[in-house]
Amino acid sequence: MNFKTLIVISFAACCFASVAAAQSVDTPQSGATSDAAAAPAGSYFERARELAIQALALIGVSYKYGGDSPDQGLDCSGLVSHVFQQVAGMILPRDSRAMSKVGEQIDKSELQPGDIVFFNTLRRPFSHVGIYIGDQRFVHAPRRGKEVEISDMHDRYWQKRYNGARRVHF
Repeated sequence: MNFKTLIVISFAACCFASVAAAQSVDTPQSGATSDAAAAPAGSYFERARELAIQALALIGVSYKYGGDSPDQGLDCSGLVSHVFQQVAGMILPRDSRAMSKVGEQIDKSELQPGDIVFFNTLRRPFSHVGIYIGDQRFVHAPRRGKEVEISDMHDRYWQKRYNGARRVHF
């Protein structure tokens, strides 16, 4: 494991810890607990964290249009498909538009690590996809000549192009 990957995984661990802490504090007055705060170890929330960690492990993999393996390179939908297949054994559609119809639509304010986020980067809706890792950041394969990276959804570029998010239950 190289130093860059170690730093990225450490960052993600801090993000996950802060998300989990915030959820356990944000318990409704009625005495009910949120699904995430009361979730057992094998819960969706735990598995979704695994999705984010697996995505982070791919930081630095080269972009390749149509790519669906880390050895050959990944495009945006190839990255998401690969991670879901590795962690959940799920086969997702191989293009971002089709992925935008899978799972449950999630409001931006409800994003959790492991959710799939969509953007309009080619003047058409849902033309780009990534995996949300928390703290308004996501992992994606941006474009030719680049590598899988983390981007901030607060950046003006991504704010203007945000199309929505989906949560895939597995």
